[in-house]
Amino acid sequence: MSEPIRVLIHGASGRMGRALLRLCAQAPVLAVAGAVSRKPAQRVIDGVPQFAASELSGVPAFDVAIDFSRPEAFDRVLALCVERGVALVSGTTGLGEDQRDALQAAGARIPVLWAANFSLGVAVLAELVERAAHALQGWDCDIVEAHHAGKQDAPSGTALALGAAAGRGGAQPRYASLRAGDIVGEHTVQFATVGERIELVHRASSRDIFARGALHAATRLAARAPGLYRLADLVA
Repeated sequence: MSEPIRVLIHGASGRMGRALLRLCAQAPVLAVAGAVSRKPAQRVIDGVPQFAASELSGVPAFDVAIDFSRPEAFDRVLALCVERGVALVSGTTGLGEDQRDALQAAGARIPVLWAANFSLGVAVLAELVERAAHALQGWDCDIVEAHHAGKQDAPSGTALALGAAAGRGGAQPRYASLRAGDIVGEHTVQFATVGERIELVHRASSRDIFARGALHAATRLAARAPGLYRLADLVA
């Protein structure tokens, strides 16, 4: 039996980080090398070494990092992956232009995957949105997204990715955001004209779908050659 893939969870105290740790423990092909958060409560939790963000450079060896943190923490984990020559899977949203440029540059040295959403359903939705925008030239295009009250960026990264898909089809999307309760994630792309309207909708009822997608991507990305990858490249 081959050795498990060693995973570093960056942003371990967040909703996604906690889901990743729980699901990773159930996956024999994966082993958590360490968990990084701003202020861990203990040094070891359920057998997993815990590190503060300030201790990132001292984490043990790993094969792939999974990052669901904040933009201000992203630069350091990207730099660490480049320094150690290991893969990075990131779902951190709200990145600035310089950070996106750094991602592009890192792809020349390590395998990198950034996605606004790790749901296969959303990947299919983006394709449908692009096709609809191409077919419905001149129709109004609006993207409405809803997330839990604690989500800070708006529009969401997924909404912006769907808007980019609409833009590739020739539409000019507008955005509306709702932050309330514990909504996991809902995205509606509406095309409207006089007398008719089309809605394409994706609703997530569990954050586990995103964590499972990220773990699946990590298992596939760890052994890949350097480059920039899409979730669709690693699904099959």
